[in-house]
Amino acid sequence: MATSNKQKDLLKLFADITNKTTIVEPMKKIHGTLRDQDAVEREIALIMREILEAGHFKTRLEPIQLARLIALYHAGKNDTEIARSLGDEKLSKTVARARVRLKLFRDLDFKMPFDPTHLEELIASGITMKEVSEKLGISPSTLREYRHVLDEQKDTTLDSYLERIRDVMEDRDLTEQMTLGVTRDSLGDAIDTTEAEMIDLT
Repeated sequence: MATSNKQKDLLKLFADITNKTTIVEPMKKIHGTLRDQDAVEREIALIMREILEAGHFKTRLEPIQLARLIALYHAGKNDTEIARSLGDEKLSKTVARARVRLKLFRDLDFKMPFDPTHLEELIASGITMKEVSEKLGISPSTLREYRHVLDEQKDTTLDSYLERIRDVMEDRDLTEQMTLGVTRDSLGDAIDTTEAEMIDLT
């Protein structure tokens, strides 16, 4: 009698698993707490709005565009690709300046044809920016870009905001890793249990 009841229970378990009820329910709970990419970008956009409203940042880009810029930068996209994703490839320079303001540096930003210390010495000497650019052998516009990188590297105004943005990004990554791990473990355990019990039944 006990064996018959056990067989019924195991057959019901197998039916439940094959109908995905055992696996899908935990996944519903997991995905209910998982913030997707759009939700993460919206949360970052709120932080960016705070920055803009506080007057810490002047840019043509809207908060949601800046949030997308951050997400795409971390996805490995270059400035032109980010601008294209924002709807206009001509925004690449705007994207680059915003990216640097947010301390999202690239190795290329620091590949300067002069010693940064020398630049600081020239500026401290009191000569004009035009004279500085001539002494360094670069155009005034290129000099402005390099100065922007060096200035933003030292500026701490946005650090507390940027830390909050990093927390949002890291929380998303951790949640996704946990979701993948839990889902994989649940599926693996279900399959292992089913195979073991079916062997017993035979």
